[in-house]
Amino acid sequence: MTNVNAQKSSKIIIEHSDFANVNQDEIPDALLLTGNVRVSHDGVVFTCNKAYVFQKENYLKAFGEVQMVQGDTLFLNSKYAEYNGEAKKAYATGNVVMRSTDATLVTDTINFDRNIQQAFYNSFGTITSKENTLKSKSGRYFATEKKFKFLTAVTITNPKYVIKSNHLDYYTNSGHSYLFGPSTITSKENFIYTEKGFYDTKKNLAYFKRKSYIKYKDRRIEADSLYYDRNREYASGTNNVKITDSINKGVIKGHYAEIYRNLKTEKDSMMVTKRAVAITLVEKDSMYIHGKKMLITGKVGERIIRGFNNVRFYKTDMSGKCDSLHSDQKTALTKLIGKPILWNYENQMTGDVMHLIGNNKTEKLDSLKVLNNAFIVSKDTVGTGYNQVKGMNLYGKFKDNKLNEVDIIKNTEIIYYMRNDLQELIGINKSVGSKINLILDKNTIESITIFNKPDGEIYPEKELPENARKLRGLVWRGEERIKSKDDIFPPEENELDAKIQALSKIEMEKENIPLEPSQETLNYDKPKPKAKTTSSKKEAKAKVK
Repeated sequence: MTNVNAQKSSKIIIEHSDFANVNQDEIPDALLLTGNVRVSHDGVVFTCNKAYVFQKENYLKAFGEVQMVQGDTLFLNSKYAEYNGEAKKAYATGNVVMRSTDATLVTDTINFDRNIQQAFYNSFGTITSKENTLKSKSGRYFATEKKFKFLTAVTITNPKYVIKSNHLDYYTNSGHSYLFGPSTITSKENFIYTEKGFYDTKKNLAYFKRKSYIKYKDRRIEADSLYYDRNREYASGTNNVKITDSINKGVIKGHYAEIYRNLKTEKDSMMVTKRAVAITLVEKDSMYIHGKKMLITGKVGERIIRGFNNVRFYKTDMSGKCDSLHSDQKTALTKLIGKPILWNYENQMTGDVMHLIGNNKTEKLDSLKVLNNAFIVSKDTVGTGYNQVKGMNLYGKFKDNKLNEVDIIKNTEIIYYMRNDLQELIGINKSVGSKINLILDKNTIESITIFNKPDGEIYPEKELPENARKLRGLVWRGEERIKSKDDIFPPEENELDAKIQALSKIEMEKENIPLEPSQETLNYDKPKPKAKTTSSKKEAKAKVK
C-alpha cells in the first residue's frame, strides 16, 4: 500500500492496510481500509482492524482493536475511536484503556486533546499505579505534567489507607496527591480529615493546612498546620495545637507539638511547647498545668506528664508553681520539684519537695506531702498578721479536694491568731512541739493539737512584739498567687499567642485556594544537577601562574 498525502505532513498519513476501497454509496468521500490498518499524524500512530479515512476533512474513524500511540509515553486502546487531524483531537469509546509510563486508566469513553496534551473522561474510571488504585466518576489527565485532576468524588485505595476527596490532583510519577475541600484518609491506625493538604503515597509523608485533624481510637490531634509520617507514626503540629485524650478526658494545647506513637506497645510520647498547657479533669473540675515544655508519655491509663521550666498550675481551689513537675497517672502521684509553692484556698504551703497523691477510683485528691522545710501560712482573717506553722515535713489529707487535716512533723512551730465568733482577737498562740495537728475548714483552723511536751503560750496582742510574730523563714508570696487559668502563662507567651491568633485570623479570612505543587513534585522526573567538579591541583597551579 502506497502512502497517501505523504507530501502534506499536516494530513493523516496511511502507512499500511491489507485492503483499501472507496464506496461512495455507503460512505461518501471516505477511503475504506481493512486488515492491519496503520495510519499516523504528526507523531501519533493509529492501528486497528478497520478504518474510514475522510481525506478532505482530515478525519479518521477506527474500528476493532484500536490503539493510539503517542511516542513512548501514551498508549490508548479501545473498540472504537475518532480522530480530527485539523483539531488534533481524539475520541475513544468501548473498553478504553489509557496507559502512561506510570499508570493505567480504564474507562468507557475518553477524549484527548493533543494541543494541550490533556485527556478527560466522564464515564467512571479506574486508575492503577504501582502503589494505588483510584476510582472516580470523571477526571482529567495532563500528559505533560503526568497529573490526574478530579473535581468529583474520587477514592484512592492503598494497601495501608483509603483517601476520599472531591477535589484532588494526583501525579502518577511521584504518587503525590494534593487534596482540596473536605477530604478524608482512613486506615486501621487512624482517621485523618483535612480541607487542604498534601500526601506522598510513595513515602507516606503528608502535611495538612486547613481545619485538619488526626484521630486515633483514644486521641485526636488538630492544629493550623499538621505534618504526618505514617512510617514512623510521627506527627507534628504548628499553631493552635490541640490534643484531646478521649479516654481520660484530658486536653493538651500549645503552638508546637510532636507526637510519636508505638502501635505495637500502644505507648506513645508527646512534646508540647509555646504556651503549652495540659488540662485534666479532677472530679468535674479542670486542672491546668503549664510549663515551657510539656512531655506526655506512656500507654492509655499509664500516662506520665512532665513539665519543665517555670511550671504553673491552676484549679478553682488550688494553684501553685515549681521548677518542674512529674505526674504519674497509674500511681496518681504528682511531684512538684524545685522551689514548689502551693495555694489551697488562702493557705500558702512551701517546702523543698511536694507530692500530691490522688485516688484513681474516686478521681479526687487524697493527700499531700511536703518534705523538708515545710511551711504553711495564711493571712489573719481580720488583721495584718499571719497564721504560720512550720516543721520538717507536712502530711495533709484532702476531703472533697479541700485540705481538711494537716500533720506537721519534727521541730514544729506555730503562730496563730485566735479569734472568737465575733472575730475579736483573743490572743496570739505561739508554741513549739514535735508534732502539730490542724483541722481546717477552707481558710479557718477549727482546731490545733500540739503533741509531745508542747512549749508555748497565748500572748495578748500588746505583749507580743511585731518582730516576734513571724517564724524564721516566713516569706508571704500572696502577690504571686495564681488566681485564674490565664495566670499560668508568662507575659512573653501571651504575646506570642496574640501574634499567632492574629495571623491565624488573617489566614482564615483569605480566599481558600488549592496548594501549589512543590518543586519536588514538578521536578520529580528531571535529572538532578551534577555536582561541580573541582579543578585538579595542576589546573589550579596553572591558573595561578
